[in-house]
Amino acid sequence: MKVFDNKHIKNIALLGSNKSGKTTLAETMLFEAGLINRRGTVENHNTISDYHALEHEREGSVYTTLLHTEWRNYKINILDTPGLDDFIGEVISSVRVADTCVYLINAQHGVEVGTELIWNQVDELRKPTLFVINQLDHPKSNFEQSLNSLKEHFGSAVTPMQFPVNEGVEFNGIIDLLKMKYYKFAPDGGKPEKLSIPDHLKEKTDRMHNELVEKAAENDEGLMELYFEKGTLTEDEMRKGLRLGMMNHDVFPVFSISAKNDMGSGRLMGFIDNVAPSAIDAMAEHTTSGEEIPLKEDAPAEVFVFKTRIEPNLGQLSFFKVVSGTLDAGTELINQQTGQSERFNQLFIIDGHSRNEVKSLGTGDLGATLKLKNTSTNDTLSAGNLEEPVAPMEFPSPRLTVAITATNRSDEEKLGEVLSRLTAEDPTIRVNYSSELKQLLLGCQGELHLSVVKWILENIYGLSIEFATPKISYRETIQSTAECLYRHKKQSGGAGQFAEVKLTVMPYYEGMADPEGFTIRQKQEIDLDWGGKLIYYNCIVGGAIDARFHPSILKGVMEVMENGPVTGSYARDVVVLVHDGKMHPVDSNDIAFKLAGGHAFKEAFLNARPAVLEPVNELEVFVPEELMGDVMTDLQTRRSIITGVDVKGNYQVIRAKTPVAELDKYTTSLRSITQGRSSFVSKFSEYQPVSQENIAAMA
Repeated sequence: MKVFDNKHIKNIALLGSNKSGKTTLAETMLFEAGLINRRGTVENHNTISDYHALEHEREGSVYTTLLHTEWRNYKINILDTPGLDDFIGEVISSVRVADTCVYLINAQHGVEVGTELIWNQVDELRKPTLFVINQLDHPKSNFEQSLNSLKEHFGSAVTPMQFPVNEGVEFNGIIDLLKMKYYKFAPDGGKPEKLSIPDHLKEKTDRMHNELVEKAAENDEGLMELYFEKGTLTEDEMRKGLRLGMMNHDVFPVFSISAKNDMGSGRLMGFIDNVAPSAIDAMAEHTTSGEEIPLKEDAPAEVFVFKTRIEPNLGQLSFFKVVSGTLDAGTELINQQTGQSERFNQLFIIDGHSRNEVKSLGTGDLGATLKLKNTSTNDTLSAGNLEEPVAPMEFPSPRLTVAITATNRSDEEKLGEVLSRLTAEDPTIRVNYSSELKQLLLGCQGELHLSVVKWILENIYGLSIEFATPKISYRETIQSTAECLYRHKKQSGGAGQFAEVKLTVMPYYEGMADPEGFTIRQKQEIDLDWGGKLIYYNCIVGGAIDARFHPSILKGVMEVMENGPVTGSYARDVVVLVHDGKMHPVDSNDIAFKLAGGHAFKEAFLNARPAVLEPVNELEVFVPEELMGDVMTDLQTRRSIITGVDVKGNYQVIRAKTPVAELDKYTTSLRSITQGRSSFVSKFSEYQPVSQENIAAMA
């Protein structure tokens, strides 16, 4: 396997909506370079990428596939990503380690929903980006409309590098505005003829070429001076200006191709080689505190794990980027998160399911290794004394949560083990057991994501599972003050039991002063594990209850709070004042006072206008302006309170507080209302009282 230095390594992520042709382009790029002898197709299930059985069944990408091609002494690492936002975790990790993002645009549709949603990740990291208008051979192809939609969404940085000739089913040519050549293709594509610009296209070509020259000159003062002096720029000078513009997010070049017919892919690869930033030109990684990590080949080896895949018959495969230095096979590195030493026994360049073993990988390169024992996605491993690890990727919280059970109880342990593997592979999957709800909860990004998890569990691991709507984590509290005297007395042979407890309960609120009218001997402020507080006061005077029995009274109170008197949910935000009682010199003991305290608290609680609280989440819904009304109407039917509306890029951001009970299947509903053009994020906000009407509905 040929070794490339970091000036000749290009890392690209293929992004775009579903069916935009990413996998087909990746296949064509490998074919153009001569790395494969024939091009597979998604429909025939024989592409280098999209090799998983699940992807064959769906005829679309579910996982990011790493592969590589070589073009004119450059190595191009390709990350072929899924096009649906249910698999956003795969996109996040790919964008993070890519040096250039290559967005595919379906020429029939222009900018689609997936393109807009994925852009947030690219824009946040300021990754150099180019757009590729694909499928120009389709009968409904519309290059101008697609180009205009790009300009509408991404502004004046959108810069055409080419435009098509004979667009549609007769598509066979591209006018290249950088090289000022007409590339004419044979019906089966491949290497084109390089011809002069046709006379009838000269005026359009000259105009667009001059616009490209101006765009390139804008990015460097020296180039601008040359442009004013000469009235034009050379091809090399334009390349320099375009590269600077890409790195500053001021230029987004636009290319024209038919990946299916292998038309234009070679020219695209040439531009990636000559203009797109190399691994050494790209933005350096940063530590958790924001310090830049220099890209140096002579520095100690340092790698960042961006993806993990667990093969049933192979074990853990860890994908990484060499952040600095050179990594040799057999090297031992220290995991900066765990402190454990890990040995990289084998290094691989990955092409789909194929692993090509190499002896070393240099700065900026992407590779994989097997069977790291204590390393996960987002971990940093280093040979030097790194003070801080690489800043981790941030993955979104689940938008859909279900309760999951194994159909056969004997499979419960296996189910837990398999779900643990899935969360290691996909950080957007969250699994936790709720002791409160007594349910195993599975969080995903949407219905499609959930169906993929189900498919894996059933087809790869042979598990039969069931999904159910999760129970709601309600809470109980009180709204007024109440008092109760409870006597526990038991005489049934042997030692008796006697305890009498008189206590008062009242609602707790943040910053409240100590209650008046009581002699406070001791105060305990308890932060409850399930949220809220319990304030316990010992107000006993005259020795009516010995101090040694107060822990037992408190224990009785806590037991009732863990299984609330109204619904059995946790109770919170209560003040308890124990201010009188009686004890017996022989029959009083800890058990008696625990029982008396629990019963007194329960009765007082029920007399203090108890209230049921429900969890409320804070939502941010990203929606096109023309669909705002429909989305807000739907939110209001879900008992939402709209708290504000902001603008972010081309989206309106609706902020709302919505009860968790109303969010079941909201991902599906939102997708239906907006034809998939919206997304949302949700996080817990607070607990709010449930109305009597809704309490009745709960019952």
